[in-house]
Amino acid sequence: MSQDRMPMIFVGHGSPMNAIEDNKYTRGWKEITKKLPKPKAILAISAHWYTKGTKIQDEEYPKMIYDMYGFPKELYEIVYPARGSVDCAEKTIKLLKNSVEVDNSWGLDHGTWSVLAKMYPGANIPVYQMSVDGYASSREHYEIGKNLKDLRNQGVLIFASGDVVHNLSKLSYIDEGFTWAEDFDLYIKDSILNRNFENVVDFEKHELSKLAVPTPEHFYPILYTLGAYNNSDDIEVFNEGCLSGSLSMTSYLFK
Repeated sequence: MSQDRMPMIFVGHGSPMNAIEDNKYTRGWKEITKKLPKPKAILAISAHWYTKGTKIQDEEYPKMIYDMYGFPKELYEIVYPARGSVDCAEKTIKLLKNSVEVDNSWGLDHGTWSVLAKMYPGANIPVYQMSVDGYASSREHYEIGKNLKDLRNQGVLIFASGDVVHNLSKLSYIDEGFTWAEDFDLYIKDSILNRNFENVVDFEKHELSKLAVPTPEHFYPILYTLGAYNNSDDIEVFNEGCLSGSLSMTSYLFK
């Protein structure tokens, strides 16, 4: 890893309950911070802010978004009081030029705070969030990632949050993944480790993609990290595997 270049991560965030539970995945999030220098700020790209066009926050104090239903009261009482970063938001806007719009109607949603509450429980690193454009193609998300690459040279941690496999209609009360979920997760992992990012961009060509990715909002975030990849980056897999039949927790560190 270059001493001047910030690593980046894609996290399989799974259930929002991870914010109040202690399990191997939440422990994996805590452990990965030991391999990261302290960021100047965190750019969070969450599957749960899915918009028409790319939006970005530039508030000094982003609000909490509890975008989940039917969970214990304790989960809705979590507050992650990280400040925003007006400065880094402005730098990001310049990198994306006219393809992004400021929008402070959203805040930090559970795709962001449920993980960061474990990684950085002190909430002492500024966080600003960017949306996933639901009208853009896989290729366009990958290209946006390329435009974000310079943030890594400015101390910003690109933190993408989603799930490689995310099919809520197939969830089951089992500890592992269905064979098709594990197979698709492995295909994406092997493609990433072999630097064959075109397979990931063109994930819909895989025969299992309709089952693994019935809707793309949780898959798209990983494409931003692949776009911002540097040729000298090492890639490390952590929290590997699927659970509940049809949910992947597999996560990646690029450093």
